[in-house]
Amino acid sequence: MELIQKYFPDLSDTQQRQFLLLEGLYKDWNLKINVVSRKDIDELYLRHVLHSLGIAKVQAFHSGSRVLDVGTGGGFPGIPLAILFPGTHFHLVDSIGKKMNVVQEVATGLGLQNVQLTNDRVETITDQYDFIVSRAVAKMETFVHWVRGRIAKNSTHERKNGILYLKGGDLSEELALYKNAQVIPLTEYFEESFFETKSVVYLPLKYKG
Repeated sequence: MELIQKYFPDLSDTQQRQFLLLEGLYKDWNLKINVVSRKDIDELYLRHVLHSLGIAKVQAFHSGSRVLDVGTGGGFPGIPLAILFPGTHFHLVDSIGKKMNVVQEVATGLGLQNVQLTNDRVETITDQYDFIVSRAVAKMETFVHWVRGRIAKNSTHERKNGILYLKGGDLSEELALYKNAQVIPLTEYFEESFFETKSVVYLPLKYKG
């Protein structure tokens, strides 16, 4: 928890309480349904919560905006972002039912009012969003194919609407098709060695009606 406060010192009392509750909720549910590896559960705030919040360092979401989290798994990056931006609507999607059951229980336990969950493939989603976020669920070309047509027409942020993707390693080959992609190393924001190979990829996407 100290790790979160280190980089996000202006949290409200409610946000501090919610971030504090995360560890207990995930540890409890992880004993029943394994959504986080045993090694990672002991470093939940570093490897999952703070990693998810790397997106927030790159792009703050306006109140009233809509964000789609594709392949959310155990609720990352959607749940930490939903805590940080209570005025933003987050739609978390994953095809694995048991993981979504855990995410539902975590969201309920935290009292989050800005989270919607769908247990299905993203191709079934027909709504449109300001941004689409994810943690390396597929190669960028595949991911872009999945989310085509789900970007809202009007941009209300300083960045144009698009994808904010948490990725690791050398991305030059994977992103060769996307000349307008920006790779933002998380070492620009976080000093822990875990982030040495981690980045946020921002890819603006055009609205398709």
